[in-house]
Amino acid sequence: MKKNSNRMIRINDEIQKEISEIIRSDLKDPRIGVITSVLKVDTTNDLKYCKVYVSVLGDDEKKQEVISVLKSATGFIRSLIANRINLRITPELTFILDDSMEYSFKIDKIIKDINKKQEG
Repeated sequence: MKKNSNRMIRINDEIQKEISEIIRSDLKDPRIGVITSVLKVDTTNDLKYCKVYVSVLGDDEKKQEVISVLKSATGFIRSLIANRINLRITPELTFILDDSMEYSFKIDKIIKDINKKQEG
């Protein structure tokens, strides 16, 4: 079982790397900016499904726009992954908006503000 989980970690890392690269280089949609990051990829053991957690810095409208662009480009992204990664099955991709990065920026700012008040 341990060997299998190491394999899944490698597959997830590889898929994450490739999707990040595809978003940066291959998707020519101007609505997807440099503020879009692939935070995590979670592929099922049978390689049929893959959840792609994406962070988008911007307002809610911008976030929804980027997610809808990614969802409409799913087939294109999946075909590029099939060409780049040698897997028996190329998983179905599901893009999920992840606000954890933005949340951590807010927490960081609050902590810095508190520290400034304590120093001053």
